[in-house]
Amino acid sequence: MGTRSRIGVMHGDVCKSVYCHWDGYLEYNGKMLLENYDSSKANFLVALGDISSLRKGIEIPEGVEHSFDKAHDDITIFYGRDRGEKNVGFNVDHTFEDFMKRVDGCGAEYYYIMRDGVWYVGDNYGSTPMSGTLVPLAEAMASVKEVA
Repeated sequence: MGTRSRIGVMHGDVCKSVYCHWDGYLEYNGKMLLENYDSSKANFLVALGDISSLRKGIEIPEGVEHSFDKAHDDITIFYGRDRGEKNVGFNVDHTFEDFMKRVDGCGAEYYYIMRDGVWYVGDNYGSTPMSGTLVPLAEAMASVKEVA
């Protein structure tokens, strides 16, 4: 079973976001975003639509075989580009409240937002300090390392 998440970029009050099916927890998607995705790359990631599995890279280098069924280990797997699915583009919300409705609607347990060059995270569990809010991802990752 996947740990679903929503990944977005926020420009002012507008948030463009995509669904991600697998490994949405901090130790995987959180770490992957923090270590591999700056603001420019985050915008490119979201532009390609809903994600099956987040990886370090986005682009498929010439000569590299990559598809939904035969994915390269370091290349993100998109439902549209790699599986040919339709209606899997990014969504746009004009308030954080509308974004949270979208998080609820897709069953995401975690959500990640890039805002002003900084990654933030929240969760939908209702019982943690990250529930229903945005916490700097670097801080959340540090607390995970302290517990481990």
